[in-house]
Amino acid sequence: MNGNHTNGLVSVVLPTYGRPEFLVDAVESIDRQSYGPIEIIVVDDHSPDPIEPRLHDISVGEDRMLRCIRHEESRGASAARNTGIKASEGEFIAFLDDDDYWLPSKVEKQVETFEHAGPDVGVVYTGQRFVADGEVTSVFRPTLEGDVTKSILCGTTMSTFSAIMIRSEAYETVGGPDERFPCWQDREWLLRLSTEYDFAVVSEPVVVRQSTDHDQISDDFEVKRDTAYPLFLETFRPLAATYGKKYERRLVAAQSLELGKSAVRHGYARDARKYLLRSIRYHPTEVSAYLYFLVALGGKLTIKPARVAYRSINQLRE
Repeated sequence: MNGNHTNGLVSVVLPTYGRPEFLVDAVESIDRQSYGPIEIIVVDDHSPDPIEPRLHDISVGEDRMLRCIRHEESRGASAARNTGIKASEGEFIAFLDDDDYWLPSKVEKQVETFEHAGPDVGVVYTGQRFVADGEVTSVFRPTLEGDVTKSILCGTTMSTFSAIMIRSEAYETVGGPDERFPCWQDREWLLRLSTEYDFAVVSEPVVVRQSTDHDQISDDFEVKRDTAYPLFLETFRPLAATYGKKYERRLVAAQSLELGKSAVRHGYARDARKYLLRSIRYHPTEVSAYLYFLVALGGKLTIKPARVAYRSINQLRE
């Protein structure tokens, strides 16, 4: 990455693979930002049909720069993000998944937060709005900031890539997302970033995440179970242990709960019971683990109604 940053420039890294119909909306939401200047770096992870021709139809503002980098072979989302980071020139680097979009004030609010924060703050993240079929299903308004390492180890939900902005120097310090992870890449990277930097937050839900019927790596439960889960524990259990046995146990409990919840959502009742029991064993006072375990006990008879109820509750909260 070029160390000669253009003052005030924000680089936006946008990885994509074969979804031009979503990509155009994402790029246009960056162009509509109230802040400038912004460079938009689209990284095409070797889509079956090259993405760059679709970008030729997009006209961006004078204080915008739009370019596309194409991988010679598909290497995954984390590799695409790392390619974009290395090519960036900005003082700050933000990320947007191709099926999400931003409200116009998003970048401006994050840069303002950085300007008012001390040099110890290396990450600013925002609230998020979740939408399915045009309806809001839930809203996330985070408040946690400062030293967040222990909270992440204990399972506190932080952010996804589309809501993250970092100082470019943070990449030099901790490196980019770990390309070994097929999912949970945002979680592992935020945890590493938290060991070196404080976090600040923009609680407003200025990021919109869309749930659609296209394939997402986060939808693949077996990938989480067989690869991401053991790799996450192997990578971060030693870190948790440095804070004491309590945090090591809470890390195992939190990741087991997350995997158990994913198993419930995708209909893997037996796996759900296994990992939820493990979560309870490591952290017996976590009420939600018992609730999900009760849902998993009934298999398909209880899992489907629980999904409907969960969505209804989140809609009422909004």
